Amino acid sequence: MRIVAALGGNALLERGEKPDSDIQQSHVEHAVAALAPLAQVHDLVLTHGNGPQVGMLAVESSRDPALSHPYPFDVLVAQTQGMIGYWLVQALAAAVPGARVGCLVCQTLVDADDPAFGNPVKFVGPVYDEAAARSLAAERGWAVRPDGASWRRVVPSPEPREIVEMPLITALIDAGALVVCAGGGGVPVTEDDSGALHGVEAVVDKDLTAALLARAVHADALLLLTDVEAVIDGFGTPGARPVAKATPAQLRALRLPPGSMGSKAEAACRFAEATGALAAIGRLDDASALLSGTAGTTVVA
Repeated sequence: MRIVAALGGNALLERGEKPDSDIQQSHVEHAVAALAPLAQVHDLVLTHGNGPQVGMLAVESSRDPALSHPYPFDVLVAQTQGMIGYWLVQALAAAVPGARVGCLVCQTLVDADDPAFGNPVKFVGPVYDEAAARSLAAERGWAVRPDGASWRRVVPSPEPREIVEMPLITALIDAGALVVCAGGGGVPVTEDDSGALHGVEAVVDKDLTAALLARAVHADALLLLTDVEAVIDGFGTPGARPVAKATPAQLRALRLPPGSMGSKAEAACRFAEATGALAAIGRLDDASALLSGTAGTTVVA
């Protein structure tokens, strides 16, 4: 089988953890250990989130006195692709001996007039209490929203239209490479009338890009891997229950929160509807069980 697996940024850095390099590398090695059994049997294409990491770099950039203004988000996304991709490539090469592993920094085309630019929902960076989040928002011009019991910064997340480097990704896969690509949803770019590409202040949702990637490479399965066991109906309520299997219509009817589980559910729905193939959402450690339909949430058209 050909499998596209999307690692959540929070799977690489747990809530409340310090974003130290050694901590994140340890999580990457754990993630790769869970994925190695799949990579040894199937063609694996790997993408990843970057919410905590790109937010950390944005905070650092905003505080750097050597800069006249902070680095824009397109540049920060490219930085996280290189950083996380490097860790993943090293871990994969060690876990899957003999594999040819490569990371490709990718751009994702978005529409300049996407309404998402006026409605930021994508969580980035560390968690804060409400008072600290509102204070930082006032000080730095951020938009902030609740994320569970905590608060986080949010940025625009326009719809991914096309992965610019798709022909290169396909060529690498066809050559037998284990490819890490389109990290953080890809560097968000728009196209002008001359065909030139320009970076924009946004972070593309990595799950929606993963669905686009999975369709483009004709994947047999899309695995959306995170730190929760499954989609939860009634999350945070006494009647909360995991959803083992659902159609796209049933999943969309749950009205899951945007910017987190909502985007994973929508990505799974899009892939299942377009291909009729397997889409599953669940824990990273359950990756093999997700593929067999014995864990997580399976989405079927």
